[in-house]
Amino acid sequence: MPVQVPKDSASSLTSSQARAREGVVSGHLLKVTRERTGRTQVQLAEDLRMDATSVQGWESGRRPLTATQTGKLREVRRTLLRLGADPTLLVLLDDALDADAVLSHTLAGPPAADIRGHPLFSWVITRDTTHMLAWALNGITPAAIPNASTPTRRRGPVADSPLLGSPERRTFFAHMRRAAELAHHAGEQGALLRRQALYLCSYDDAPDTGAWLAEMRRQLPPPRRGRWSPYWADQRSVAASLTRHGDTDAINAFIAEGMGDLGEQANLNYWAYWLSLDRVPQADDTFMITRPAGSWDGLALLRRLTNRLAPSLGCIDLNVHSVWALLTARQGLLAADPRLNNELNQRVGVLLDSDVVSRQSRAELESVHYGLKLHGM
Repeated sequence: MPVQVPKDSASSLTSSQARAREGVVSGHLLKVTRERTGRTQVQLAEDLRMDATSVQGWESGRRPLTATQTGKLREVRRTLLRLGADPTLLVLLDDALDADAVLSHTLAGPPAADIRGHPLFSWVITRDTTHMLAWALNGITPAAIPNASTPTRRRGPVADSPLLGSPERRTFFAHMRRAAELAHHAGEQGALLRRQALYLCSYDDAPDTGAWLAEMRRQLPPPRRGRWSPYWADQRSVAASLTRHGDTDAINAFIAEGMGDLGEQANLNYWAYWLSLDRVPQADDTFMITRPAGSWDGLALLRRLTNRLAPSLGCIDLNVHSVWALLTARQGLLAADPRLNNELNQRVGVLLDSDVVSRQSRAELESVHYGLKLHGM
């Protein structure tokens, strides 16, 4: 199912327009960070001993932070921290810069036939970077951004997200679909780009997105229990992507067919990386089966996964299975944090009282519930 770049989107987006959006995400995050310190653009410029137009350019994306000298960017961070900026926002600035790099490359033009130059070809992105991209694609604030302690005071109508315009979004998704197709034709060499491009395409609300993702999934070799291939991660991601478009059968089929010992290991290693608990950067997906068990904190992962046991989430069956698999692999976790056990017990109870999980998930939840009872719940 080849994709054509719509004439009303790609042709209307000039190179100068694409270039003007290179810093849209990091610029908006910088604005949020500055506003929460109570400083104006002029005041921050004075703190940095520079002209206010520079700060205005950064925040608007007209002067991309991606093009700023590393030393200056560090000075901006240090200054904001001294002014009382939330450290979490300063850490997330790296993810915003990474998101801008992907946006800039994708909006610059159709992907080249030589996919090795694509930023997603040899770089495994995390949830925070993905959510920064989604911020520009659907306007939803990333989960990692903490709520402001006090309301931000603004004069006049101001955008509350770095949402791209409709033509830019259409261009982005058209080029990302094409990148996924080119990566598919490259075979295993293009597996990482294909996987990540497919996942980003799932944020597209175009009417044909679900059907296109399903067709791309059908072209993949099926996962084999107990065996690893680069397509394992591809199958996982596209199945998760389809839940965003109302298809839960794919993720349940993946759980049934794609796990086994290697699959369970790969799934938990990927969760740890995706949620930034394993901070070692990766150039391909083989880390999912090569990272040693002690590379990440099991209790921290259990906390993160417990928060994902919500009936409203499309990937609830994968989340349930992952909690069950983590507790099976690291049986001492339930003895580590009684408060977490209480939270986990409440969420398990809600899911057992609902009708949103599969039969296998219900059995896994009952197993988790039994383990919690043994630990005093």
